[in-house]
Amino acid sequence: MILETNLSKMKRLARIRNDENLDFRAYLKELPFSSRKIDKVVQETLREVSEKIDCTQCANCCREMQPVLMPADIRRLARETRLPLQSFATRYLKKAPAGHSGMVFKRRPCPFLIDNRCSVYDARPRDCKSYPHLHRRDFVQRTLQAIGNYARCPIAFNTYEALKTRLARRILPQRS
Repeated sequence: MILETNLSKMKRLARIRNDENLDFRAYLKELPFSSRKIDKVVQETLREVSEKIDCTQCANCCREMQPVLMPADIRRLARETRLPLQSFATRYLKKAPAGHSGMVFKRRPCPFLIDNRCSVYDARPRDCKSYPHLHRRDFVQRTLQAIGNYARCPIAFNTYEALKTRLARRILPQRS
């Protein structure tokens, strides 16, 4: 498996393949397979891709994304930074955009990104731990999220590309 990690190329391919990615999303929704079966293929593919990509070579998620922080995340980060909760919130946070509960960091990139590494890694927000969210159940119901991350994250990009090949191969009859 040859993996793409060039962010500029991924963004360009995301624009070019947008219709294809949306068609694949529709295709997944019509499959006669259980969500659990598709999730299993997604997990296998994600594991294979993740083993070959070093996130610290990219850290694009920390530069572009705004994780939504819940109260437990904020308390954990305040403890980690040894700041009183209110001081931490005033210094680093703002209200999440409409439609989201919680808080987000005031600026991007993440204030805790230093040399492509998270300086609060053990206390990082749940949203960061979960990114790019491909391991979560019911992948078919979250494909728009995967497509949204496709241009930003080499793991999301390569997993989605591999899924297009793998699921088509498993489903379509092999030609002799």
